Amino acid sequence: MHREIHGWHSQALNKHMDIVMYGHYGFSLLLLPTAAADYLEYERFHMIDAISKYINAGKVKVFSINSINSESWLNNHMHPRHKAIRHTQFNDYVYNEVVPFIRNKTSADSPIIVAGASLGALHSANLYFKRPDLLDGVIAMSGNYDLSTYTKGYHDEDVYFNSPVQYLPNLNDAYLLPRLQAAKHIHILTGSGAWETPEASQRFSQILHHKGIPHELDIWGPDMPHDWPTWRAMLPYYLETKF
Repeated sequence: MHREIHGWHSQALNKHMDIVMYGHYGFSLLLLPTAAADYLEYERFHMIDAISKYINAGKVKVFSINSINSESWLNNHMHPRHKAIRHTQFNDYVYNEVVPFIRNKTSADSPIIVAGASLGALHSANLYFKRPDLLDGVIAMSGNYDLSTYTKGYHDEDVYFNSPVQYLPNLNDAYLLPRLQAAKHIHILTGSGAWETPEASQRFSQILHHKGIPHELDIWGPDMPHDWPTWRAMLPYYLETKF
């Protein structure tokens, strides 16, 4: 499998950020880490192995980036306002640096699907729903789509505007909403096993339905816990059947 590691000093984050790329051809799949992990997490936990046949066949070209969650909502030593600022800087990094990098490594019209599990599912969904003009879909696995889950009672505008279940009910933007209502790839997945919260995905699905946003809610069984074996089953299945 073709594999390249790149990196640059991020203007948005004011630090060096790495990115790994797998494959040569296909639509672009941008992976976000689960929690405070790095750009190689999906490789370490054998997700790249699990989807390798789609990479090698040229169906998908995969990009994986670092999280900065340890510098925001998972950092117990930061003031919540500073966490919110850092989160917004991360969004800017993805939109203004990662997306152009992917375009440069693929083509201007290559679809970009963003995906993640757990906290990565929230970030993936949020990134997509805020900018469906830049990103083309989302595969969100085992997520909770309210950022307030992680903010320990803190709330401000940035928490609101990074919580899809908070801002989507009020979204009536004439530019963004029609793009979401024409979406082809919004996949909300969850297990029903240990540590999973399928009700969070159901709540999110109800909001999307109310806004006329087409999507797929897929609740897997009680044998599917909130863990890597579940996500290693989900993502290959979706690459096989939905793309």
